[in-house]
Amino acid sequence: MEENYNRLNESEIKNELVKVQGWTVNKNKLTKTFEFRDFGDAFAFMTRIAIEAEKMNHHPEWFNVYNQVKIELTTHDVNGISNFDFKLAKTINDIEQIMYKK
Repeated sequence: MEENYNRLNESEIKNELVKVQGWTVNKNKLTKTFEFRDFGDAFAFMTRIAIEAEKMNHHPEWFNVYNQVKIELTTHDVNGISNFDFKLAKTINDIEQIMYKK
């Protein structure tokens, strides 16, 4: 059964936000900045995310400078934050945990 994108209201966003450590809401997007030892680690992290995002068919907006990766999540199809943004945020946190044991 395929899951649909569901736009979340403010109350739902607040409830979900406590489940994804380090993420905040800014300009109707979930956002988090990650810092790594060097560019190679940052790029490896982005590569792992890209593989999972492609499986979900839900892709982040991101910006990388040397050892930092800023990620923003929003769902253009619903013009806001959806259940898929939180699903991807959790996956991203899990990838960071597995790769860097934080």
